[in-house]
Amino acid sequence: MLGRLNHVAIAVPDLAAAAASYRDTLGAKVGEPQALPEHGVTVVFIDVGNTKIELLEPLGEASPIAAFLEKNPSGGMHHVCYEVGDILAARDRLRAAGARVLGDGEPKSGAHGKPVLFLHPKDFQGTLIELEQA
Repeated sequence: MLGRLNHVAIAVPDLAAAAASYRDTLGAKVGEPQALPEHGVTVVFIDVGNTKIELLEPLGEASPIAAFLEKNPSGGMHHVCYEVGDILAARDRLRAAGARVLGDGEPKSGAHGKPVLFLHPKDFQGTLIELEQA
């Protein structure tokens, strides 16, 4: 069911500073910031060749990233994203196996314009998992 690792997401308190650190200190190719109001975040993707790093900054007071940063003021790993061939089939298989899909269970459009779902971290060793339609 799982395809390749699409990205590792890191919540950051200052997106511009974090992007500059990756670009200037690590020499990484850093994309442009994208506001995703439906997810309550602004993101920047960093291409590392075989996958991406997604830097997340809260967008608005109700952002789930704001709550994460309250507990982790310096930021930290937020989730991992895996590609799946058929997101609805993956959702149904996971639910049948007892995994919890967050939200209403219907895919939403992610940063790449593809359908995404999130899985409860308590079902996956404390790691929030995002699934993205390949």
